Amino acid sequence: MTDGHARGASSADDAAHRALRELVMAATVRIHRAGVGYALDEPGTFLGSGFFVAPNWVLTCAHVAEGGEGGEIVVVYETGPGRGGSAVAGAVAATVPEHPGAAVRGTWPAPDLALVQLREPVAHDCVYVSERPAAYFGEGRVFYAGWTVMGGRLQVLDGPLSVQGTLGGWSSGVQMRLGHNDLPPGVSGGPVIDPVRGEVIGVLKSRSDQGSGGTSTGIEQLRALSVPQGEVRSEHGDLYQAVFHAHDRYHRDRQRHPDSDRPTWADVQSRLGARPGRTLSPDERIQLLGRLAELPPPASTRSLLDILESLPDLRAALPQPAPRGWRDGLGALYEGARQDGALELVLDYAMRVMSAERPFDAPGTQDAEQALWEWVRHSAEGLGQRYRRSLAQQRIELLRPRHRPGPGRPVSGSGRHDPVDLVPGVASWTSAVPAGPVPAGPPDGPAPGSEPSLVHDRAQGEHARAHTTDGASGPSTLLELVQRGWEPDRCDWRISVARPDGEVVRLDEAERLPLGELPRPLAGPLAEAFRQCDRPGRPAVLQVALPGALLGLAVDAWQLVPDGVPLGAERPVVVRCADRDQPPGVDEFGFPALDALAADEEQRERRARWRWVHAHDAQAEVLDCDDGLRIPVPPMDRLRGLPHGAVPILCRYGDQRFEDDAVALARIVRGGFGVALWRRWHGRRDAVCGEFHRGAGDTVAGAGSAERLPELVHELRAGLRAGRAETYWADGIALLYDDPHRPLPGSGDLLEAP
Repeated sequence: MTDGHARGASSADDAAHRALRELVMAATVRIHRAGVGYALDEPGTFLGSGFFVAPNWVLTCAHVAEGGEGGEIVVVYETGPGRGGSAVAGAVAATVPEHPGAAVRGTWPAPDLALVQLREPVAHDCVYVSERPAAYFGEGRVFYAGWTVMGGRLQVLDGPLSVQGTLGGWSSGVQMRLGHNDLPPGVSGGPVIDPVRGEVIGVLKSRSDQGSGGTSTGIEQLRALSVPQGEVRSEHGDLYQAVFHAHDRYHRDRQRHPDSDRPTWADVQSRLGARPGRTLSPDERIQLLGRLAELPPPASTRSLLDILESLPDLRAALPQPAPRGWRDGLGALYEGARQDGALELVLDYAMRVMSAERPFDAPGTQDAEQALWEWVRHSAEGLGQRYRRSLAQQRIELLRPRHRPGPGRPVSGSGRHDPVDLVPGVASWTSAVPAGPVPAGPPDGPAPGSEPSLVHDRAQGEHARAHTTDGASGPSTLLELVQRGWEPDRCDWRISVARPDGEVVRLDEAERLPLGELPRPLAGPLAEAFRQCDRPGRPAVLQVALPGALLGLAVDAWQLVPDGVPLGAERPVVVRCADRDQPPGVDEFGFPALDALAADEEQRERRARWRWVHAHDAQAEVLDCDDGLRIPVPPMDRLRGLPHGAVPILCRYGDQRFEDDAVALARIVRGGFGVALWRRWHGRRDAVCGEFHRGAGDTVAGAGSAERLPELVHELRAGLRAGRAETYWADGIALLYDDPHRPLPGSGDLLEAP
């Protein structure tokens, strides 16, 4: 399934290659020794080149990233031409080979690859990595990019190279021989690009000691990374799967982004005329890989090989190193399909992926399977009724065992087993009854898909009231801030201990604290409150009661001592609204104040929503972002019309593009919600946000009950602090957790002078 076509040069080709070059240069970085500080342009600390292969992951050569696994380096990257460099610390997460033996400084045996994980999340571009082994590239030309020292200055450069064969045959150490251009020192670790298909196929490894050129290593050699031993509970337990799932989701999300004026890799590949495997367009490939990346990975390499070997029209020998992830399996199909059966082969492969054994189930697994099925069904529309019907039958037969509860086997997804809804979407191809939406229950009724009794539901509601974060688990610390209307840059404050029985004991308070000086004056009183609340190994919750205008205050990022641990990484930190109940008239946000009857109704609505999300599974509702397009938060009537199980999510808080963005959180509060998630937006206008949508949705769904959200958000913040890449999507996350059954003390009262 190779492309096998050549085209003459044209102005369109030139423009496409210029666009491809810009994409490559935007993702190419330079590697420096740790401790570079502010001397970002100091050649003396420069080690070599690398490139972003997935969000917050850099691929380079092992000999460039000094020290091997665990080694510390600094990555310097640029966000655009003329914008200057930014530095971020990184650690070598893995090398291939992992144990180089007696490697001397500056050398590393083949394949000589290293994955570097950034110590903190940053916004950046990523290359598109081919899913085909580089050994299949054959003869032709490639181009490269990297950094070097020229005239005493660090400069990025690129250029063409000819392919002159391979080194190492078909072994795991295969390298591509390159020539017909000089490779200056420093470019090692930079990307090697196939200019016909517009994708990265390798990493520059070495330069020739005699003459021009050098060698490169195919990125598929990363498949040799160690397979984790024992049970893997998420994709993050396998580094290879985590990196390439993140890679494929990133490009899927970039392609969907409707608010970007920059071309994507798929856009440029389309201009180049690339057609992966003669059957998929670049956009179709991106969408398929993105859907595959939402699923748990193969249970093992052997299970993936079994799938590939079961395909009737796959004729070519499987590549080496053996395919390891779903994307690798797709790449293996490109070489072996007959011309008229290429699409059927891809669809048959996708069907087998849907029915594959799962090493674990994630909260979104069932939705991901459904999304992949929808892609298959849409792609097969032109293939004839008989084939379409056979796919639908496969969908039913292959998934039926997974949805039939077995002894001791947990059921993934929502846990519903209605045979009519076994395979949503199949009905249009078969005689099955189509699956309809599950009707929303009443505020205090059963959860969708379940039939608990009214007594059971009420008992669940009472359980939720008694087992909130500040309830059964012990006392919590309460910090109240009241903004002074006539001095908006100052606030009054009060610190208390909230006991499990509802009693609130005031510890300290003061007036006219400058907002710009927070949190320094609060450090001592908060430390004392924590001492009174914390238990060994169980830091108490910090509830922060804020007026609507300050709900976005980054209290979780406060450090009570210089260079200390942020509060949100140290303990659960949740936000409450201190001025939810307004006096008569119109409040400061322009919302009509509530009369006694309306206020009572709103209070009942708040309690009903609170009971629901604590007694049943909740569902994330992203309100201000639609597949990357910034949209306004819905008006009050639409917010109040959301299901009782909805947990509002704000993806772009701080990215204010609409007149009422400043009051988005206050509107959610007045809409009757006591639980909501948001993140403080630090990204560029066209930065992708699919990982946040996915992560927030999985967190809410995986919580089972909103009761667990404070602790889950704390774990995410602690993971960010510890540099765990799987938590980077949660950078800036905040949680509203405002129990209507535990009113704040003295609501609406001004604080008295101490």
